[in-house]
Amino acid sequence: MQLNASFFKVHYVVLFLLVFHCAQPEKKVVVSEALVQRDLTAIKKDGKLKALTVYSGTSYFLYKGQPMGYEYDLLKRLAKHLDLELEMVVVKDLDELITKLNQGEGDILAHGLAITSNRKTAVAFTNYLYLTKQVLVQKKPDHWRSMHWHKLENALIQDAIELLHDTVSIRKGSSYSERIINLSEELGGPIIIHPLSGEMATDEIIKEVAKGNIKYTIADNNIAKIMASYYPILDIEVPVSFSQRIGWATRKNSPELLKATNLWLEDIKKEVDYNVIYNKYFKNKKDFRRRVKSDFYSLTQDKISPYDTLIQRHAAKMDWDWRPVASLIYQESRFDPNNSSWANAKGLMQLMPKTAKELGVQNRSDPKQSIRGGTQYLKQIWKTFDKIKDTTQRTKFTMASYNCGLYHVRDARKLAQERGLDASRWDDNVEDMILALSHPKNYNNPIVKYGYVRGIEPYNYVNQIFERYLHYTQFIEE
Repeated sequence: MQLNASFFKVHYVVLFLLVFHCAQPEKKVVVSEALVQRDLTAIKKDGKLKALTVYSGTSYFLYKGQPMGYEYDLLKRLAKHLDLELEMVVVKDLDELITKLNQGEGDILAHGLAITSNRKTAVAFTNYLYLTKQVLVQKKPDHWRSMHWHKLENALIQDAIELLHDTVSIRKGSSYSERIINLSEELGGPIIIHPLSGEMATDEIIKEVAKGNIKYTIADNNIAKIMASYYPILDIEVPVSFSQRIGWATRKNSPELLKATNLWLEDIKKEVDYNVIYNKYFKNKKDFRRRVKSDFYSLTQDKISPYDTLIQRHAAKMDWDWRPVASLIYQESRFDPNNSSWANAKGLMQLMPKTAKELGVQNRSDPKQSIRGGTQYLKQIWKTFDKIKDTTQRTKFTMASYNCGLYHVRDARKLAQERGLDASRWDDNVEDMILALSHPKNYNNPIVKYGYVRGIEPYNYVNQIFERYLHYTQFIEE
């Protein structure tokens, strides 16, 4: 009997090792050393901070035509603090975040990563943004509301040790995967890992648990809580880790950027705004439920507004991508057909009474008439800039003219020409002259025919439309 017991003991260990080994996710090659040298000095020279992030319901998404997200809201403030333009770079596969950072596709990795010893060998982490812990996410029985509490308890895992010999679905290469491996060792038995694609964000995986397609997963407690507020069938009460620090990361050869980010974090953490942003995305259950139910939440539907089909139809007549037109309409009215301004502009495209009459628009509050008339007006302006061959620059001239008037833009072009600037380029040339037309010495110049214009309005108008348009391209197909 002693021999047989030893035999079975040895074979159990071998079986455990085989199962555990086979359960490990296939790992992609991670570029763990910085391949480019681009620190804050080079970034400032370029004028743009490139932030790597993921498309998820907490980090970065589109809602009712507006980019949002915890990481996005903080990044906007960091970029402003550093006097830089922000460029969001969406990474579809989370396994590639560190690789793409070290390859130079972004300057900062802005996603809620657990700060682990393994990851610290590849990147330099910022000071932590917040603390969280990992929890088990499981689905309650379908009729859980009518169950007696002790029967419900018996139907659910109550302690992590009950996961032994069971399967947990986790994104491969994640800190959750590391935690399950460590937990298996701590408990002295196998927990089988079912590896999921790196393209699945944590909130997507949790949704699959709620649907019953996945039995168990692991998630950060703050993400699990906000998801469970919409999917009450989820149980997230079983912790599987102690508190963990969540931070962003830079390349190891970017100490200037790391230092500047940490100093900014020290300052912003003292502000009320910091906690407001956290609560907005991780604690405001009412707003979260409203977003998830909306047809205009990019994780639910590929829609920007209720008027996408109309915008697409009329943008096609102009031979334009419809998304910058949608961004312009958001800028004008926030997609509110009843919006009106102090100057009596009205409707989705904020047409003035005289312009509307010339375009045959009888009811400016009617979305069909407003979009038809507004795009027709854009097309008329577009034609006047036919000598500008760069379509992006031509579009910017068209949009600036839509905002402040064609003749003010022509005056700005004359000033640009007089000063040796490129009158066919809006960026860093004519846009500077439209700003200059706010000052008497410029609008009183004899070559200026139409006088003063509050230049900051068309300047910001064009920049904001194009910034929003770039966000739209991340989420919505052309």
